[in-house]
Amino acid sequence: QVQLVESGGGLVQPGGSLILSCAASGSIGSINAMSWYRQAPGKQRELVASITSGGSTNYADSVKGRFTISRDNAKNTVYLQMNSLKPEDTAVYYCNAHIRPTSTRTTYSYWGQGTQVTVSS
Repeated sequence: QVQLVESGGGLVQPGGSLILSCAASGSIGSINAMSWYRQAPGKQRELVASITSGGSTNYADSVKGRFTISRDNAKNTVYLQMNSLKPEDTAVYYCNAHIRPTSTRTTYSYWGQGTQVTVSS
């Protein structure tokens, strides 16, 4: 069993900051890319940022310069530092990771349960 557990969402004023965390646990053999997605009401889920096991990062244009993704491989955890938040960043944020369980040679895509981020005055 592999699980992703997110934390750190909440309500913040425009211009504020939040940090999201996502910890993977269970029978983990290896973790490849880890990513953050978000889904606003009435919209499709979109990629926010991703990071490879080697540390290479990729960001959506809408968050470049404001959000930073990082990971701690020893803790199987990925973070999303969000600065200069805007009302349009309001969404449910989901963690995604490509993980090979110890029992297999196959890599699977796992999702967290989602955490709400609301940017409002």
